[in-house]
Amino acid sequence: MDINSLLSSFQRSDYQRDNFDAFLKKVRFSFSLPAIHIAGTNGKGSTASYLAAIYQQNGYKVGRFTSPYLFEVNEMIVVNGTPISDDDFLNIFNEYEKLFRKYDLSAFEIETLIAFNYFMKEACDICVIECGMGGEIDATNIFVPILSIITSISLEHTDFLGHTISEIAEQKCGIIKDKIPLLIDEFDQDAVATIYKEAKNKQTPIHFIKKHIETSFDKKGISFQYHPFGLVHLNSFAPYACQDACFALEATLLLRDQFPIKVEETVNALGNVFMECRFEIIDNVILDGGHNTEAAKEVVSAINQYTNKPIHVIFACFKDKNLGSLLSYYGSLGDDLTLTTFHHPRARTQDEYFLFLGDYQFVENPIQLLKDKMEEYPDDIILITGSIAFVAYMKKEALKNV
Repeated sequence: MDINSLLSSFQRSDYQRDNFDAFLKKVRFSFSLPAIHIAGTNGKGSTASYLAAIYQQNGYKVGRFTSPYLFEVNEMIVVNGTPISDDDFLNIFNEYEKLFRKYDLSAFEIETLIAFNYFMKEACDICVIECGMGGEIDATNIFVPILSIITSISLEHTDFLGHTISEIAEQKCGIIKDKIPLLIDEFDQDAVATIYKEAKNKQTPIHFIKKHIETSFDKKGISFQYHPFGLVHLNSFAPYACQDACFALEATLLLRDQFPIKVEETVNALGNVFMECRFEIIDNVILDGGHNTEAAKEVVSAINQYTNKPIHVIFACFKDKNLGSLLSYYGSLGDDLTLTTFHHPRARTQDEYFLFLGDYQFVENPIQLLKDKMEEYPDDIILITGSIAFVAYMKKEALKNV
């Protein structure tokens, strides 16, 4: 049976941990592998991918759990670069299915349980675990990590996490554990104050990533200097990727006594990581799922550094996104921004763009829209953005033969 379809029947929409905690108590589940726990509004998935690549390159068996997936659920659960097989996923699912349904678990809670179970079965040396949303009551927050990382804090998922930076920071601080080191960057003053308060209560040592220097571009991507690794090259043209890589590099320094790494292997690993749908360039099309205000700001900055060609934006997003804020950033790239929709139950339709239809054109068929733009503007840049799910959909359905 198709796993994506199977999990679609688990659609509990509330945000709580009561059901999952009751389930975990029933099955007496615990996760004790050495693991790094990552929360943050943006950058946590890329940081997880960079960390997993570094440790794999250095000879460790690495489990990586990230969300959301682009094409298949299996992508979320990876050991040494290989996604979990359908058979392995279904074997664990079938073992617990009756209890999954009895306790009315969400799809993400099920995916988390299967990932942790699979990593233990595979006897991973180290795991890298990305929070789904928030931290305090996230389904992944059921273990004591060897390092906690918070990559960024900004306003997103306000219906679930809070309406201020402090409230959102408090949720993300839920991954902070007693005396377990925490790695962060220089955040908003309110966020830092919240983090410091929680860290003091937990006797948690706080560490900061260092600033990377001497950023430069070539035909293959972006390079920067980071002490003590020297010159680091990334397979990306997005400056925001540098910060994600710095989180990964600094994390390995904090854990080097427990998990030694070699500088050359580490730098090589970062250069080989390719992040799909994150400033991914195909012909004259840029794909980036910058789906919140902070991400949109970074994408616009990256494009302005990457090219001075005219930009044509194709935009679609979910119903719960801050549409006005997103369009204010992407609209700043030029006069040509077209709204559209795609096949997803959470996607905005034409009626749900009604406040902005006086400013932007709406085209129902995004695939035909892209085809028309590519034919009309073969020498310009076309940006596909607004939602990670939309970007993945367009890569799979519209760019598969490009």
